[in-house]
Amino acid sequence: MYPISQSENNIPKFEEIFSFENILESFNEFKKDKKYKNDVANFSMNLIGNLFSLHNDLMNGVYKHGTYKHFKILDPKPRDIHKASVRDRIVHHCIYRSLYTHFNKYFIYDSYSCRFGKGTHKAVRRFESFGRKESKNNRKTIWVLKCDIKKCFASVDQHILKSILENYLKCRKTLDVVVSIIDSFNSGFQGGGIPLGNLTSQLFINVYLNEFDQFMKREPKTKFYIRYADDFVILSKNKDYLLELTSKIADFLEENLKLLIHPDKLFLKTLNSGMDFLGWVQFPDHRVLRTSTKNRMFKKLDDNPPKPALNSYLGLLSHGNAHKLAKKIREMI
Repeated sequence: MYPISQSENNIPKFEEIFSFENILESFNEFKKDKKYKNDVANFSMNLIGNLFSLHNDLMNGVYKHGTYKHFKILDPKPRDIHKASVRDRIVHHCIYRSLYTHFNKYFIYDSYSCRFGKGTHKAVRRFESFGRKESKNNRKTIWVLKCDIKKCFASVDQHILKSILENYLKCRKTLDVVVSIIDSFNSGFQGGGIPLGNLTSQLFINVYLNEFDQFMKREPKTKFYIRYADDFVILSKNKDYLLELTSKIADFLEENLKLLIHPDKLFLKTLNSGMDFLGWVQFPDHRVLRTSTKNRMFKKLDDNPPKPALNSYLGLLSHGNAHKLAKKIREMI
């Protein structure tokens, strides 16, 4: 675990994180686009009473996270989603909106998932920038190592996660609530995991994988490294360097975070041959939409999507070479 320097004055106090005002604001933030859901409507029928009850439980140290409803989605591959109660999701929002800034300042620049001002488009542009720099404006052949962490969320070791979080959070009462959230879930995998569906999981996974990010920057001192969630790439002119790095990465992840590289999603190839990353196939001087992404988009277009969806497709296509598809969407609009 990498040491951190922190000032307690910069961390919101327990009473601030779970003040009634923050609980109310968190509910208002949470309910956007959900007010017609049955569970949200039922909770809202006695809103003030429910929020005061939650506030009292938190202040008295008796709050315990409840169970989950499990369902599957296709996004585009099958995913297991675990939905917490409205009450618990308000707590998730309190933690996220209060502690995100505190954690975010410790993350490396080139971590792009679930962070304000980051995202897939910026990660893709950063990849393009790294490619130009390392290839000397496409004059030299460069190699790209791309890896995917197998069942990342489900494989998170809860003991390690709690140990890392204790390094950031010194308030016992805040930690007790965080631990209650972590302990509320069991993925069935060794280590317990964290649930897809919790807002806090977006924060926890970045805290967890920040240990790996720090390793990549401090030990092999990898210069051209980008991570988005459980996908990451490294660019280099030296193929042998990347081959040697692969085993170091696998060893660190397994020994320190109990995570495994997905053996079927490890690729080492030249940029000239095209590297699939975040929905786009990247080349030295352009990018094209991944075939599977294009096929899904065509299928949705056949279902006559609403105009806002068509505009969002145009926004996506503006980030690469997809003129024919963009033309078809404009004609539909």
